[in-house]
Amino acid sequence: MDDPFAQQNQESVVTLAPRDIDFALNTHKIDRHNEKFKSPKYLVEVDSTIKALLLSQDTDEDGKITLFDQGTKIFRLATNDSRGALYTDIRGTYRLANLLEELTLAKMQGLLSVTIEGSKINENPVSRLNRFIKHTFWDNLTRCLNDTTISLAAPDPKDWNTNAQPRIYVPRTAPEQHAYYSKLIKEHPSMDLEVHWLPHAPFTAKTIQSLKTKPGLLALEMESSPNDGKENDLKGVPFVVPGGRFNELYGWDSYFFSLGLLASGRKDLAKAIVRNFVFEIRHYGKILNANRTYYLCRSQPPFLTDLALRTFEQIKTEPGSTDFLKHAILAAMKEYQDVWTAEPRLDATTGLSRYRPEGHGVPMETEPGHFKHVLEPYLKKYGLSYDQFIAAYDNEEIHEPELDEYFLHDRAVRESGHDTSTRLENVAADLATIDLNCLLYKYEMDIATTISEVFGDKLFVPAGFCARGQTEHYQSSAEWKERAATRRSRMDQFLWNEEEGIYFDYNTKSQQQGDCVSATSLWALWCGVASKQQAAKLVERGLPLLEFHGGLACTSKLSSLKDGRSSQRQWDYPNGWAPHQVMAWDGLRRYGYVHEAERLIYRWLLMITRAFMDYNGAVVEKYNVTVLEGSQKVDAEYGNQGCDFEGVPLEGFGWTNASYVYGLSLIDTYMRNALGICVPYDNLFLSSSP
Repeated sequence: MDDPFAQQNQESVVTLAPRDIDFALNTHKIDRHNEKFKSPKYLVEVDSTIKALLLSQDTDEDGKITLFDQGTKIFRLATNDSRGALYTDIRGTYRLANLLEELTLAKMQGLLSVTIEGSKINENPVSRLNRFIKHTFWDNLTRCLNDTTISLAAPDPKDWNTNAQPRIYVPRTAPEQHAYYSKLIKEHPSMDLEVHWLPHAPFTAKTIQSLKTKPGLLALEMESSPNDGKENDLKGVPFVVPGGRFNELYGWDSYFFSLGLLASGRKDLAKAIVRNFVFEIRHYGKILNANRTYYLCRSQPPFLTDLALRTFEQIKTEPGSTDFLKHAILAAMKEYQDVWTAEPRLDATTGLSRYRPEGHGVPMETEPGHFKHVLEPYLKKYGLSYDQFIAAYDNEEIHEPELDEYFLHDRAVRESGHDTSTRLENVAADLATIDLNCLLYKYEMDIATTISEVFGDKLFVPAGFCARGQTEHYQSSAEWKERAATRRSRMDQFLWNEEEGIYFDYNTKSQQQGDCVSATSLWALWCGVASKQQAAKLVERGLPLLEFHGGLACTSKLSSLKDGRSSQRQWDYPNGWAPHQVMAWDGLRRYGYVHEAERLIYRWLLMITRAFMDYNGAVVEKYNVTVLEGSQKVDAEYGNQGCDFEGVPLEGFGWTNASYVYGLSLIDTYMRNALGICVPYDNLFLSSSP
């Protein structure tokens, strides 16, 4: 790989001769702890200073100070101690943006003037971002379906119906929640919230269609709460949302949030997420893509067992922790059998599973006009407008088998979480993917280990957690170990390519192995299904095709090409996403490839740190991992979440936040200090010459 680090922007990167790097790191560390150093303070008027700062520095008028701006990059402030007689020049994009952020926060608090610490303006970027995530972003991304907070979660920016109305639907199996919300809207009519019973289970495509003009939020777990010494009331169990337009409890997103939450000391929220997942499985039959009515038939990549076990490790001395783990494992077993190893997702021939949710029609969560290029021939054929055709097609007044096939695969892509990718386009529902089968292998091994080590190799399964067709019974570890061994054998047969040294997806319809090199192939390391020999080949042959300056791309460059051109799909090269990074880090470390894991961690964290410094604190959904300047500018498909703010970021983006704090927990102090001054990875271990 070519090393472009020499091209890095000088404002955010300290370019040092190799012999000076250790000195710079040590000096940086010493300065931050020097008790004799007194940071200046600035007493400023909030509104006038914001206006002057933006006028002189925000030349593109987007409410942020970034590398794109062509201002002087210098702003003068009077020091507090001198009573305005002495001035300090605030220099550079990062420090000016920090000043804007501190002023914006003061304005949000209603302050007319504020004393700003110089230490905040000059704050180490790693410390600043870590602090923002732990003490601001997580709180601002937390939702709860309570009386005072449901108004944040109920509105749906994806509802494209005219006069969209906030609604909450309650399953028939949770009557106490229906009573709670009915009482709530009676006491607070200004909330403008509708409460409805959800139709009876099972939930099918027809269920979703019947609710299409009146979509709503789906109720989640609640718990008893003392109410001024009177009868116990209910309160919602909290959850964390991704950010941007995504305002619900999401499936695989929440797993990665939880890794960051646990690394942030927020085991309470990680525990709450597990409890909400158990509620979804018990009342909706699966962990949902997200808790909206139009997701009732669609799940997402399953991570419940690993999440429950990681959380249990941090709470196992607390009362009720074993019951917490038991309920999570029972729920995972039910979902495994009812959803992932049952029709239509199970392929009987290979014995492997696919993303293949039930459904019909146009997915509601997409932007209006998203499928216009696909539907254009049909609009001409029937002489209908876009909206007219969708209404007729969704109501099954028009039958088009080819279009049915297209949306079958589109739903599968969305269930995979990788919407969209050339790897999955027009074939997703037929693919036994390496990612899904790795996750199910992990379920099988986690369940076996937990039954054996925690529950004495005999776990009672009560009626409420029984899969379809089952009655109360006991489970042992042996049957789950057998399932895992069988899946491993079939993955070796259908997904492993010995010649290439890489795992590929398998098309169950064409009965052929795919050829897309995807970062998901590394999930075989995360779940432990690869042999030592397979792992060595995967690291030797697969990793170099996926690793770039900012970490892992979703696919190799060659695999992203469509008709010789870049696919412009957001889950393809050159884009990188937090889940792929984290899975690779843990997988490589599991097999002893610590050096490779640390290299990937550092590259990813350095890229995020640079974007944070250069773009007014932005932490975004995805990055272009092949460039060093402007990595956050990804315009593929839906654009990039996490950039839409002015003055100060308040949320970041959920799993990117998580990857940052989790990644920091896996590297040593030396590497953390190096990140603070943006030392390129390839210079990181060059020491001074004698």
